[in-house]
Amino acid sequence: MPDPSKPIASSVSAPAPWLSRLLAYRRLLVIAAIVLIADQLTKLAIVAHLPFPTYGEGHGAITVIRDFFYIVHVGNTGAAWSMFSGQSVLLAIFALVTLAAIVIWRHALGLRERRSQLFFGLLCGGIVGNVIDRLAYGHVVDFVDLHFGSYVYPTFNVADSGICVGVGFYLWHSLREPK
Repeated sequence: MPDPSKPIASSVSAPAPWLSRLLAYRRLLVIAAIVLIADQLTKLAIVAHLPFPTYGEGHGAITVIRDFFYIVHVGNTGAAWSMFSGQSVLLAIFALVTLAAIVIWRHALGLRERRSQLFFGLLCGGIVGNVIDRLAYGHVVDFVDLHFGSYVYPTFNVADSGICVGVGFYLWHSLREPK
């Protein structure tokens, strides 16, 4: 028979400290996972259905809107706008260092805030998506090809979009509400 002077132990125990810390960043992790999955699924579809390299009308590209939007299959061994071309390994290392820095300085970056988790979720999901490509293919798989008259915007992918939108919104938010 239980001793009435002792409190009854709850059958639900508190989560482990590491799990509590991880759950504090659940929005960031969910958004990063969504970006990563969308990025990798679209790239798998491109790799499976378009030969490499595919670029330009009449050369295997899929025309979505003539003279404006095409689906292609190209590789980028550089960063945005093909900067640092041929430096895929160096860029993969830089990306992993960036992720480590985000983890290390998560408090200074305000990653417990809802907005920051959105911004950094987009950024981190994109970084991981492009690192996976660099390790799997030796380059980043790009496929969204936009033309504005004679100007051809650099070809990009879902991960690149996540990175650019995440960084852009974080900078905008930081300038509007500096802390």
